Amino acid sequence: MELGKIGVWTSYRAIGEENGGEAAKLVEELGYGTFWLGGSPRLSTVRPLLEATEHLVVATGIVNVWAYEPAQLAAEHAELARDFPDRLLVGIGIGHPEATGDYSKPLSAMRAFLDGLDAADSPLPRDRRCLAALAPKMLALSAERSHGAIPYFVPVAHTSYARSLLGAAPLLAPEVAFVLDENTDSARETAREYARLYLGLSNYANNLLRHGFTADDIAAGGSDRLIDAVTPHGSADEIAAVVRAHLDAGANHVALQAIGEPGIPRAGWTALAEAMTA
Repeated sequence: MELGKIGVWTSYRAIGEENGGEAAKLVEELGYGTFWLGGSPRLSTVRPLLEATEHLVVATGIVNVWAYEPAQLAAEHAELARDFPDRLLVGIGIGHPEATGDYSKPLSAMRAFLDGLDAADSPLPRDRRCLAALAPKMLALSAERSHGAIPYFVPVAHTSYARSLLGAAPLLAPEVAFVLDENTDSARETAREYARLYLGLSNYANNLLRHGFTADDIAAGGSDRLIDAVTPHGSADEIAAVVRAHLDAGANHVALQAIGEPGIPRAGWTALAEAMTA
């Protein structure tokens, strides 16, 4: 399964589930390797994305362990994998304590979930799953029990750090949200509106504190320094430079999330596809 160096990350909340096939077809036509479907989707909802395309890999970002039984996820994967061989990667995550009432002992819960996938009637193979991981122990688990890690809302410094922990072989595929807007003030406003949710979640906030940011950077919607590091903005070439910095820091793949463009983000996806091949 070839993810390519660059993919796109979106959700049905952003583009409308009825537009999924159209969006996936555009992503494939633009030359991206992978379509990451965020928003804690049910695995069955990726079928229209696969049906609308010929070669595009579709990945989840992420299936939430608190919302699934492992055996059910493994069975759904087996059905899709039969119909679309080598085109489905299951991103799995533990979620956030602020968003999940059942949240407890995240590392133990993830290990138990992976055990369940391995014990299913049709096991979900290690190389067809990856883990949302930020902190050292979850990163290590992603290398041990899956294809690798898919960090979200991270600066380049985290990519370098994650690669040093993972070693050379595992997948490292950070998500990078961007704002295609050369007006710095309005771009930062858009980025800050997007970032506000994540800065209020302890997993993301604590991760930023481990990588050079302070409580003052995280407060009040995020300092300019933090916003610029986590959510690049400006011209397509300026954003592409940050994407290349993640690749240079050790990422195998970068999943680009266009924000600030309603519906299918045709302009953002097209501009970045062109900038990354220039």
